Amino acid sequence: MTLSLPRLAILATAAAACAAPAAAPPSAPLPSADAPPPRTVQPGAPGEAPRVVTAAQLAAMGGVAYVRADVDFMQGMIPHHAQALEMTALVPERTRSRAIRQMALRMEISQRDEIALMAGWLTERGEAVPASASAGGGPAHTHAHMPGMLTAAQMTELAAAADADFDRLFLEFMIQHHEGALVMVDALFSTEGAGQESEVFQFASHVDADQRAEIARMRSLLQALR
Repeated sequence: MTLSLPRLAILATAAAACAAPAAAPPSAPLPSADAPPPRTVQPGAPGEAPRVVTAAQLAAMGGVAYVRADVDFMQGMIPHHAQALEMTALVPERTRSRAIRQMALRMEISQRDEIALMAGWLTERGEAVPASASAGGGPAHTHAHMPGMLTAAQMTELAAAADADFDRLFLEFMIQHHEGALVMVDALFSTEGAGQESEVFQFASHVDADQRAEIARMRSLLQALR
């Protein structure tokens, strides 16, 4: 069979199209050189709006000396985190909730890492590290004067509970505990000269944002139990 020239042209075009590699998907546009640099939000003191800190300002904070309030904050937050670890250690044997198990595991991992960070910060500056930063450091409820800390009676009540009763108490007590951490962050940033060193600022800002998010999640889970 003889093919006409027009038909040969059509077939040749179709073959070329099949042989050609597929066009690559369009790549995401690169950030513009004029795009604003990343920013950090510093929580405000009670009643005050948060403050936006630019990357340049954050870098400048690296040369700011720490003050006594920064040390007190780090030393206080270590036993505060340590009690949260005492609470999460009770979860595996007392709950049937997968959501609470997952949340407790996330808290355990993050708070252990943060204790190590705070202990390192204190050690590098020749400041005392609380005993509760290490294994066998003693019960954290001995620091019950700090905001949000559970009393020995509350810890005993939590340890004695199981199933739905445990879930409710764990969420209520951990919300109390997290809200206390927010009070400590507010106190830091409302103290003149405190929270300005770069590492302290970034850590305290992270604690504020992370614990607010976890409080919202726990309130949602608590509402589902009622």
